Amino acid sequence: MPELPEVETIKRELEKTVLNKKIKEVIIYNPFVIKQPSKEKFKKELAGAVIKNILRKGKALIFELSNGKFLVVHLRMTGQLVYPGAGKQARVSFKLSDGKNLDFNDRRLLGELRLVDNWENLQFFKTLGLEPFGLDVNKFKALLNAKKTKIKPLLMDQTFISGVGNLYAAEVLFRAKIHPQRSAALLSDKEKELLFKEIKDVLNEAIHFGGSSVDQYVQLSGKPGNYVKHHKVYDREGKPCLVCKTPIQRIALGGRGTYFCPKCQR
Repeated sequence: MPELPEVETIKRELEKTVLNKKIKEVIIYNPFVIKQPSKEKFKKELAGAVIKNILRKGKALIFELSNGKFLVVHLRMTGQLVYPGAGKQARVSFKLSDGKNLDFNDRRLLGELRLVDNWENLQFFKTLGLEPFGLDVNKFKALLNAKKTKIKPLLMDQTFISGVGNLYAAEVLFRAKIHPQRSAALLSDKEKELLFKEIKDVLNEAIHFGGSSVDQYVQLSGKPGNYVKHHKVYDREGKPCLVCKTPIQRIALGGRGTYFCPKCQR
């Protein structure tokens, strides 16, 4: 699933390409991805609206429109936004006033499109935790102190901190030298401070390289993100640790595959 760096990358690209452009027409190839309202109302209320602003909250994108509506896009596992789109893989195409299409692709139909009056009223947003970039180190330490759960599943919990998923949780914990099965509350103050630093550093680095193209994620242009070659542990099971040469291990934790170095991470 695209995580904060991937969604933030797309947001920044959208700001450069589609802001202040009018949605002239909406072509729906598969209505399953439209969760609200009806496909007829979705098409009608989007036609003629100008894209005034692009927001990101957690792993979701929010298009603020000139008619007072908000188009909420959640890519989920395999969703893509591509501009200019060719329509060949699109589930929904937005024809813009520049003559080009913004395509929503989704091979497995797991993504969601919603057109709403107020995005903040959606239950998904009400349950999100604070963004990593909206935290300071003392607040972060206080949040960890209240949690006895294992640190890796906690970092992936969107009600705790929003935007970090399986991939970046693994990368962050490796850089902070913390074993994924450690209890959050039992980390030392020094470990918590280093973890906080690495969360921000890793996310910013991944944004700089356009995100990580694993599975179906692509940048708005359709090109893959370039951060995969900078991964230290994710999807490197059996390969030597880039620090100590110990083979990277993979375990199941919280229902997800977790990669770590058994020597560097304690």
